[in-house]
Amino acid sequence: MTNAAGLYGQSLYDLAAEENLTDEIMQEMDTVDGIFRENPDYIRLLLEPSIHRGDRLRLLDDAFRDQIHPYLLNFLKVLTEKGLLREYRRSLKRFRTDYNRDHGITEAVVTTAVPLTDSERDALLGRLEKISGKKVFLTQKVNTGLLAGVRVELDGRSYDGTVKGRLDDLRSKVSNTVI
Repeated sequence: MTNAAGLYGQSLYDLAAEENLTDEIMQEMDTVDGIFRENPDYIRLLLEPSIHRGDRLRLLDDAFRDQIHPYLLNFLKVLTEKGLLREYRRSLKRFRTDYNRDHGITEAVVTTAVPLTDSERDALLGRLEKISGKKVFLTQKVNTGLLAGVRVELDGRSYDGTVKGRLDDLRSKVSNTVI
């Protein structure tokens, strides 16, 4: 099932790209994701086999008609009919991957011991965009166990400039030293 949801996401992206709707549908998919996160019971309701299929599809119409593009609404209906609505986030991830590729965007996850200030975030973002040659969408996480410094995951690579990372690296080198 997991792979099918990704393939549906790719198909929606291909359709959106043909119709020059990728920006609109990307934004709407994020909105729908937020709604689903805030209302997990709604997904369970839409997948409840004891509720007639037509009634479940009407629930989607009632909630989203005139709120999202008809392509996205029909996409949600297909996922519901196929029992894949729980995999919506996988479809979103695949859509976003294709969207980012075509729009020269990469995603970075930055983990710090304390939240970055706006100026620190902007400076880091500028450096990451220079390194990657792409526009960077930055997700920030805080992990107080890092002590200090920054860990960045960008384009499948990890850059660890944290004190904890440096200490772990030093510990590994010392323990691997043959005396």
